[in-house]
Amino acid sequence: MPIRYMAAVLLVGDVAEAKAFYESLLGQEVIMDHGGVHVVFEGGFAIWQADRAYAVLFEGREPPSGPLGSDNAELYFEAENLDDAWKVMTNNGVTIVHSMIEQPWGQRCFRVKDPDGHIVEVGEPMWVVIRRFLGEGLDVRETAKRTSMPLDIIQEIAEGMG
Repeated sequence: MPIRYMAAVLLVGDVAEAKAFYESLLGQEVIMDHGGVHVVFEGGFAIWQADRAYAVLFEGREPPSGPLGSDNAELYFEAENLDDAWKVMTNNGVTIVHSMIEQPWGQRCFRVKDPDGHIVEVGEPMWVVIRRFLGEGLDVRETAKRTSMPLDIIQEIAEGMG
């Protein structure tokens, strides 16, 4: 019996507010909306109204009274133009976990919170990082070492830059 992963589901306090965050600010496309109670996005995640979810999952138990997001998981998104994505977040008053940083492997990212406090990371795709390093003068071996990416992937990206 094969078991196949389908989606991560976040429980949210207000589906409409969470849907607007993911749709408007992160550009995620809704592929299914079950009457404003459960929404599935193209990227493989979904949101579910917490009070309805608890009624189903825990036979009527009320959701916790505190915040739903508890700093123990994150959703990861990528943006080729990370600076523009950062502006969208800061211009819309989103709660910032941390501003733009560079990870040890060279990828730039920032983290924010969705309306329910779930951590959302937005990072640049690794091919952008690789092109940046190559453009700054690192050779393919130095770039592979710096990014911890396989040399053949670095070479393939470098060839595509020519």
